[in-house]
Amino acid sequence: MDAIEKIHEFDCFGSILGLERMNVLLEKLGNPQQDLKAIHVAGTNGKGSVCKFIYEALKANGYKVGLYTSPFIQSFNERIQLDGAFISDQELETYTAQAVEKAEEMVKEGLDSPTEFEVVTAVAFLFFAARGADFVILEVGLGGSGDSTNVIEKPLISIITSISYDHMDRLGDTLAEIAGEKAGIIKEGVPVVSNVEQPEAAAVIAKKAYEKGCILYDATKLKYGIREESAQGYAFDMEIYGTDYSGVRIGMAGRHQVENAKTALIALEILRKQRIIKIRRDKLYEGMQQARQPGRFEVFEGDPCVVLDGAHNEAGAAALRKTVETCFPQRRIVIVTGMLADKETDKITDELRRITDQFIVSEPDNPRKMDAEALAGLLTEKGAVCKVVKDARAACRAAMEHQSCPEVVVCAGSLYLIGEIRGMFS
Repeated sequence: MDAIEKIHEFDCFGSILGLERMNVLLEKLGNPQQDLKAIHVAGTNGKGSVCKFIYEALKANGYKVGLYTSPFIQSFNERIQLDGAFISDQELETYTAQAVEKAEEMVKEGLDSPTEFEVVTAVAFLFFAARGADFVILEVGLGGSGDSTNVIEKPLISIITSISYDHMDRLGDTLAEIAGEKAGIIKEGVPVVSNVEQPEAAAVIAKKAYEKGCILYDATKLKYGIREESAQGYAFDMEIYGTDYSGVRIGMAGRHQVENAKTALIALEILRKQRIIKIRRDKLYEGMQQARQPGRFEVFEGDPCVVLDGAHNEAGAAALRKTVETCFPQRRIVIVTGMLADKETDKITDELRRITDQFIVSEPDNPRKMDAEALAGLLTEKGAVCKVVKDARAACRAAMEHQSCPEVVVCAGSLYLIGEIRGMFS
């Protein structure tokens, strides 16, 4: 049995929030996380992009940087990266064997078994510690307070990228409740960067930062000016606490990605001012421009042009719509979509329907998938013209050959769907 199969065996324990199991597992593994210099990033949307901007910026400045993210798009190894390379199959085998041995030991002792995500997180910590990473950027998997990454006791900085509705079954029904979960990553005396706009959510984060004796840096108060915007990326100017950041270029499209880049730059500037990092301006800009997030408004040029975007919640779908309107105005567009049944499908489809009325409806390869006919019915009620093609790649091909002769095909709705389609282009 290979490492990934061993890890998946722990999927039967579900995704249970809480740190008790994780703490026991790491104790048995010698607490590899304790000496890691971590940058901890939570948020509903944007956390993966913020992580990638910081990762590329530090890497371009010569640091040995680890990155832990989820979910993966095409390869499981994507989730654990160091210095621009995924964890190798051999290293994944080695550290999985160590983590699984201790997890099985816990079960024999009558303790609760770690979950799949907890085992993967332990593998990442073992890998980063063994490879001597200078810095490790940790993306929260779900929520914050009970997420397995939250065993980090003293990160260098805590970042909360945004708050919107997602995973309400776990995190709460209000923005304040969701913010409370995300704010669980705030640690005593550790600087906090927050780019949360909604007053009720921002107030929860501010209160937690105050209680923990943290300096709170409110990213929403820092403005920027857009120089250029296109499907290939954006350029912008801003000032961060007295330091000029003019002419920053990013290779990811959308105002939301400028917000993510701004959040990353604020965190980097704070670490620079604290003399935790040394960065050269030209290298910083180089890293920011190199940062890419697979499956987040990822453009593949052609006839038609194909755009891949996860857009798996209402805020993500709204950001996609706005970016399409900016980058592809007045274009003929067909959308390929497939979703998970436990998402806010009604609100997501509202946003997608505002882009076009032409849809190919598919299904992601996931047990939680929404039935394609049911999703097509929902879109039809909103005035869309739908064709059901359940196989994701066949659905994309059908969209590219659509009778409306589309100029742009947008694939959106689930990262699992995007992962299947992306294999056609990469």
